[in-house]
Amino acid sequence: IVCNAPNSNVISAAEHTMALLLAAARHIPEASASMHEGQWRRADFMGSELFGKTLAIFGLGRVGGLVAERAAAFGMNLIGHDPYCSPERALHLGVTLYDDMAPVLAQADFITVHLPRTVSTLGMFGADEFAAMKDGVRIVNLARGELVDTPALKAALDSGKCAAYVTDFPNSETAAMEGVVAIPHLGASTPESEDNCAMMAAREVKEYLDNGSIINSVNLP
Repeated sequence: IVCNAPNSNVISAAEHTMALLLAAARHIPEASASMHEGQWRRADFMGSELFGKTLAIFGLGRVGGLVAERAAAFGMNLIGHDPYCSPERALHLGVTLYDDMAPVLAQADFITVHLPRTVSTLGMFGADEFAAMKDGVRIVNLARGELVDTPALKAALDSGKCAAYVTDFPNSETAAMEGVVAIPHLGASTPESEDNCAMMAAREVKEYLDNGSIINSVNLP
């Protein structure tokens, strides 16, 4: 029986999402890079506040739910899409839930993605989905990069449809694009997250040896 530690890194990942939302909104990586090059280009990096903006959250599981709570503290309007999220959970999180992607995409100033890579999510953000988005949308993808179609993303960035794209799991082509902030999968890279993972694994083994019970199995029949 194989077990995992599903809650060990959720706070780190949620905080990472907020850091990347702010980085995308305020051009932090580009501004820092320009300063390291000896330039003072303040006028080139006019940003946007999060307050009052609409955040679309795709995936309202453990991480997406924590992102919703933190984004609410910034005064953002929360909408979302997740076929597995109950209306009761969405109401508790303060998220207006939609069954279809189209109305979510049409309203979003910012988008965050917290979904697994599956047959149904692979390439779910393609040319049609980008066309349905607002001009100047900013996207933070904390899921696998394959959820976003690479040619469609490039076209959206080149046209200005997408003002910024942040990915925590880039491929070499995406990482080289103008307008992309590429992060080397740092969502769980904190000592707190690693400690939590070790403790959860130890508790799982202890629970099994003491009581014969298995809590977080991924393959138990």
